[in-house]
Amino acid sequence: MKSNKYLEDLRSKSVVELNEELVSAKKELFNLRFQNATNQLDNTARIKEVRRNIARIQTVIAQNAAKEA
Repeated sequence: MKSNKYLEDLRSKSVVELNEELVSAKKELFNLRFQNATNQLDNTARIKEVRRNIARIQTVIAQNAAKEA
């Protein structure tokens, strides 16, 4: 599945790379919401996908922190 491959990719990244990915995803979500508010967004399902990706990134960061503790 697509999400399993994405999770494997996230787990192989360092904490710094995960934080960069998180910032990037949050910026993308902001832009998508802005486009949606101005009726310029064609694929509204992308908002849901990006929100889930943010949750996945945050979960992997939390798991890495729990392993280190």
